Amino acid sequence: MRQWTMKLPRELRHGGTTYRIEVIGVERSDRTWEGRLRFSDGDEKSVTTGEETSQPNRDALEYWATGLEVVYLEGALQRAIDAANRGGSS
Repeated sequence: MRQWTMKLPRELRHGGTTYRIEVIGVERSDRTWEGRLRFSDGDEKSVTTGEETSQPNRDALEYWATGLEVVYLEGALQRAIDAANRGGSS
């Protein structure tokens, strides 16, 4: 199983904290790719979303990642924070 990571060139502010954003891709056994988002603050604490997308190959995952808009990222960050507060992904 291969993994791929891409740092996005933007940051988000939420609740007084600035988060850096990474896209994490994991190749599945059927050779499709799952994409998640990781948001890290300056103290290296991070929250990670559940699966945000499923793509047929790594190139398609990278294309998806380059088109993410701020409003989508804000929602994904909130989902990741909510999941971490419930004891989910972190």
